[in-house]
Amino acid sequence: MHEKRWAQAWMTMGLLWFLLAIAIAPTNKIYQQGLVALLWLPTLAFAWPARARFAELFYAQRWIYLPLLGLFAWSLISLAWSGATDITREPKRLLYIVVFLLFFPILANGQPNRVIRIMQWGGVGLAITALIAIVRFYGIDGNAWSARAEGLGELAHPILGGYVIGLAAVWLLLWSPRTRPTQAVWFLALMVLGVFVLLSQSRGAGLALFFTVLAMPIWCRDHRSRVVAGAALVVAFLAFWFFESFVTARGVSYRPQILMASLHMISERPWTGLGLGSDYRVFSSGIYFDHAHNLFSHVAIELGIPGLLLWCAVWLGVLREAWKARDTLYGKGTIGIWLFSTLAMQFDAASMSGTPRAEWFISWLPIGLASVLVWSRAKSGACDKISRSS
Repeated sequence: MHEKRWAQAWMTMGLLWFLLAIAIAPTNKIYQQGLVALLWLPTLAFAWPARARFAELFYAQRWIYLPLLGLFAWSLISLAWSGATDITREPKRLLYIVVFLLFFPILANGQPNRVIRIMQWGGVGLAITALIAIVRFYGIDGNAWSARAEGLGELAHPILGGYVIGLAAVWLLLWSPRTRPTQAVWFLALMVLGVFVLLSQSRGAGLALFFTVLAMPIWCRDHRSRVVAGAALVVAFLAFWFFESFVTARGVSYRPQILMASLHMISERPWTGLGLGSDYRVFSSGIYFDHAHNLFSHVAIELGIPGLLLWCAVWLGVLREAWKARDTLYGKGTIGIWLFSTLAMQFDAASMSGTPRAEWFISWLPIGLASVLVWSRAKSGACDKISRSS
C-alpha cells in the first residue's frame, strides 16, 4: 500500500512540511498538527505493510538501533527519578521520535534518490524563506546591516535560524542537481543560504558550515570538492577581514564557563542524571542559563553517563553506516549532514526529547536519513556487479 502513488505523495508532503513549515507555519501548534496529519499518520498507516523494510533495516544497521533502543529504554527508566512536571508527556515524545525515524525507510522504499529529490526541493524552499526573511528584516523592518538577521516562523532566532539554514546549505551543496536549468536555481539557492548564515552572525553555524565544506575532500575525493573547499577558505578569510569586529565582539559567549558548570552538574549525579525531561538551569559567572548549550553535556545531565554512552554509540553508528556508503551520492550527503550537525551541537543545541523543533534538524533528522543508507549501498553494489560483468 505504501508503494501507491497517492501514498508516496502523502509522505512527500510530510517531509516537505517538516523541512519548510518550521519557517512558514503561523504557530508551532499548527506545525505540530501538520506533522501529525502528514508524517505520523502515514507512518502508522503503512508501518505494517512496510515491515519487510524494517527487518532489512534493523538487521543491517543493528549497531545504530540496538543502542538506540537502549537509549529509549534508559530514558523511560530515568522517569522514575525525573523532576519533569508531567511524567506522562515524556513517553509520548519518545514515541513521536520513534515514528519519525520509521518514516524514512517507508518513504524511501528502497529508493534513496526519492529522498534526495525531496531534500533538494526542501533546501530551495528554505532558501526562499531565507530571502524573504532578509528582505523583511533589513528592508521592511529597517534594521541596520550590523543587526543579526532572523528567520521566519520558528526560525526567528539568529542561532536556530543559522543552524537550520546552514544545514540546508550543506545538503544542497552535496546533493546538487544534474540538469542545467535546475542547477541555476540550485546555485542561487545556495548563495542565499550562505548569505543568511553570514548575516545571522551565528558563529556556531558559520564554523560548522565552514569546517564541513573544508573537510569535503576527505570523503568526496574529487576536483569539485577541492575547489569548493578552497573557495570556502577564501570566503572565510574575507569575512573575517571585513567583519572581524562582529566576530570578536561577543567573545566566547560564556561557552567555556557553561561547559565547566555543566561538567560539575554531571559529576553530582554521574550515573543516573536528573532524569528525562527534568527542568534545569546552568549557573555560571553569576548568570543562570536555560540549558547546557551542548547536546552531549545536556544528555549527560539528564540521563547520566549511561545515557551519554548510548547516545554516542548511536551517533557514531550513523557515521559508520554513512562512511561505508561514502562512494554513493546519498552517502556523501549524509556524511556532510552528520559532520555539520556534530559541530553545531557543540555550541547551542540542548534538546533531545522535545517536540519537533529546529534542534531536530541536527539531532533526529541525520539519524532518520541514515536509515536509507541500507538501500544506497545495495544499489551501489548492484551497479558494481553489472559493470564488472559487462
